[in-house]
Amino acid sequence: MKLVAVSAGLSTPSSTRLLADRLTEAVRGELAPQGLEAQTEVIELRELAVAVANHLVTGFPPPALAAAIDAVTGAAGLIAVTPVFTASYSGLFKSFFDLIDPDALAGKPVLIAATGGTARHSLVLEHALRPLFSYLRADVVPTAVYAASEDWGSGGDAFTEGLPARIRRAGGELAALMAARPSPAATQPDLTAHQRQQSDLP
Repeated sequence: MKLVAVSAGLSTPSSTRLLADRLTEAVRGELAPQGLEAQTEVIELRELAVAVANHLVTGFPPPALAAAIDAVTGAAGLIAVTPVFTASYSGLFKSFFDLIDPDALAGKPVLIAATGGTARHSLVLEHALRPLFSYLRADVVPTAVYAASEDWGSGGDAFTEGLPARIRRAGGELAALMAARPSPAATQPDLTAHQRQQSDLP
């Protein structure tokens, strides 16, 4: 099965990409004891920023962006991670998902996560990301993961979960949903939604 992570981090190195990698590892680690192996792909939106902007105004994605869209829509599970900008998801993150067919994520298991400089922005997961993917009718796991700067290297205490524990819990929830669903390859036709749209062009 295919596990795709979308990272909207803009810097290199990026805490957003680091969180995406940690979540991906957690999901793979939860699937392995069940005898399931996930092929993983991480999509760095920073590398597709110009292509995303051009596609919004022309309607024609270049090959790299088309491949990223097809990877997201064809995945058995999706991890979506954004940095927090102005108390919400980044414009690049939203612009990319604006390009996804509104029906393409229906029922797809999705894990949402975000990074920010302060824990005060953690509610972005509930007031911005969860409503976005609920609108797209994705099956969003209960545990969303927010990583503030101070969370890295923190193991929590007797009363709070640290970042590693939240990552493991969210990874387990996504792995459970992926394991309970048939592979998209077994339930979808050979052509992706994007390819079908292209085949209809004159």
